[in-house]
Amino acid sequence: METGSPREAGMPGDELEWRGLRPALVRVRRLLLVVWAVVFAAGAGVPLGLLVGPAWAAVALLPVALAAWGWRLVPRNWRSWRYAERADDLLISRGVLWHEETVVPYGRMQLVEVTSGPLERRFGLATVQLHTAAAATDATIPGLDPAEAERLRDRLTELGEARSAGL
Repeated sequence: METGSPREAGMPGDELEWRGLRPALVRVRRLLLVVWAVVFAAGAGVPLGLLVGPAWAAVALLPVALAAWGWRLVPRNWRSWRYAERADDLLISRGVLWHEETVVPYGRMQLVEVTSGPLERRFGLATVQLHTAAAATDATIPGLDPAEAERLRDRLTELGEARSAGL
């Protein structure tokens, strides 16, 4: 697990331990990027090449070019994701161009899920999904080690029950 540099938590003397995502998430996202690029390139190039003419099949190069650009952006996006556990809430920070920082108070959590699809399981990853009363504050942490995801789920559930705000 990658740990970022400590940052002030708002209280004098408090420092956060930022945790990053597993590097396997980069491989999963790049694999999906390549698969979708091939699907779109074939979906655009083959019909246009057969129906309109071979020169129009060059349109298939657009998804390939976009995938090449995305290939370079995936690691930057991966590095931008991190989370930190504080005494009363969980911080989730992400984003390269548009930076988002989500604060989820433990007392407002209604459900904490750990999910892992077939591709995620193949690469040893899991996702933690936090549900709150307000749909806009639902948060997700992808690309975690399954053991860390389960630990985080159990800890968040325990803290959520202890600090339940009762709606």
